[in-house]
Amino acid sequence: MPTTDLRPARRAATTRTRTGPVRQGRRPSARLPVPPGTDPGGRAAGPTARSGRPAHRPAGVKGGSYYLLVVLTVVLCLIGVVMVLSASSIVSLSSYGTPWHYFVRQWIWLLVGTGGFVLALRVDHERWRRPSRLIMYATMFLLFAVLVPGVGVRAYGASRWLGTSSVQIQPSEVAKLALVLFAADVLDRRAGRGRWMYQAGPVLAVLVLLVGLVMAQPDMGTTLVLVLIAVGMLFTAGLPARNMAALGGAGVVVLAIMAKAAPYRWRRIMSFTHPLKDAQNSGYQAAQGLYALSHGHLFGDGIGSSIASYGYLPNAQTDYIFAIIGEETGLVGGVFICGLFLTLMLVGVRIACRAPSRFAALVAAGITSWLVGQAVINIGAVVGVLPVTGVPLPFISFGGSALVISLFGAGLLANIAKQS
Repeated sequence: MPTTDLRPARRAATTRTRTGPVRQGRRPSARLPVPPGTDPGGRAAGPTARSGRPAHRPAGVKGGSYYLLVVLTVVLCLIGVVMVLSASSIVSLSSYGTPWHYFVRQWIWLLVGTGGFVLALRVDHERWRRPSRLIMYATMFLLFAVLVPGVGVRAYGASRWLGTSSVQIQPSEVAKLALVLFAADVLDRRAGRGRWMYQAGPVLAVLVLLVGLVMAQPDMGTTLVLVLIAVGMLFTAGLPARNMAALGGAGVVVLAIMAKAAPYRWRRIMSFTHPLKDAQNSGYQAAQGLYALSHGHLFGDGIGSSIASYGYLPNAQTDYIFAIIGEETGLVGGVFICGLFLTLMLVGVRIACRAPSRFAALVAAGITSWLVGQAVINIGAVVGVLPVTGVPLPFISFGGSALVISLFGAGLLANIAKQS
């Protein structure tokens, strides 16, 4: 038997329109329908389709990767300041009459680099996309200027610097950051369009130009770092592994030919296979580095007790500072430094995987490849498993341009981590 609902009506009667139910007596909203998966403001809402996590963290909330990255950067920089003083005090005293010369300059560059870190952290990473081409053009101009006689500052048989005797910049360090921003912009804009060569072509062309300009200085170490940056970003962009392997093989052949073209460079590169065979000539630096490491044993001789820093080891405060670390802190200290860079790699990969956009993921992958790859090249050369190419240890080695640009890159990575 049909029944009648006798409950009192507590809600106003409604009518249905194209935009949904509305109360009687009110005009339907003129707002357009909201796309699925977004909030009324048009922003992404709810979990992402791929990971199930929220698409964006609320403003002001930072993840563990952000804090871990900041702590790693601070620890590495503080270790660098201490080890620069320990590695350079004797040489500084004999050359400048004071043991604090390199130490004070390292602090100055560290303060400038901290300003760069804060700038990159505060400015949204997307704002660096538009000037990426301009930065690349300016970098190439500076690399050309380095090669002009009378303009570039020449030292140790290479022309790599611009400036005066007191303040100098190294454009090849800027090239690392320029390549990261340029490649991320190109690979993001061309994603899914055309064949793989259409996507990677501009990146490869710019890489060839940069490699040619840097090798003309010459600087084999920076060339290897630039190649590692490009490989890491192309891999992250999803280019076919077979094509990347073919390009990698061709690149190795080209680099070998360029190294073979200069006999002194080839002798220095190949001396790592048996540095003690020519310990007084091409293998001198590598041999002295191994002597310093062997002297450290398990726990080292103590900070400031290095024998190699008394002028026996060339470039002890720059390219070979890891040898001083091994001598003064032993195997434990060396493993600790390697662990810090391994953690940096894992944090960088995590940031890239959780980046808020494809452009941000590519930038994070490029910076991680740059910093960690450069550390591997430096440490590998000191311990004798890679050729001596002359690249500094990021955040630790003495150097102005390298430290400032590395800190700017770390700040850019922290900005991405803050938004991921």
